[in-house]
Amino acid sequence: MKKELIELRINGRTYELAVEPSTLLLDALRQDLGMTGSKRGCDDSSCGACTVLIDGTAMLSCTLLAASVQGREVTTIEGVTEHGSLASIQKSYGEWGGAQCGYCTPGFIMTVKSLLAENENPTEEEIRSALSSNLCRCTGYLQMYQAIKAAIEAERVGMAAVKE
Repeated sequence: MKKELIELRINGRTYELAVEPSTLLLDALRQDLGMTGSKRGCDDSSCGACTVLIDGTAMLSCTLLAASVQGREVTTIEGVTEHGSLASIQKSYGEWGGAQCGYCTPGFIMTVKSLLAENENPTEEEIRSALSSNLCRCTGYLQMYQAIKAAIEAERVGMAAVKE
């Protein structure tokens, strides 16, 4: 199949890639750009391990053609930092044991980032609903919910300090 030249904006940087028209965004990220944080977990779009943000909305990179996201901002787990250090949700996952093996963690974090961008103070029901598209095979999810609540509180405290 003939390759086409596409331009992708990922984590604030622009990349030019020559890809086949059928190349999935997940494959372009992992194979062409070496961004291996997004994982191939199921091959049928049911686990969420490949979740990235497209213009701030959580989407599965295993279901998107790379060429279809031209002109849009793609954020991967590699791009989730706050002033050069871990984001609150990343810190909380570590502190609360929200990650077991870590394979699914990037997808969960990206889903949570999208949720918190839409709703700064989600209820537990809203958190559970948002995360229902992500699967973890190692944990019972309790630590993840605790980590998310801790990150929300950390953000709230941080915002209060900025306002003062």
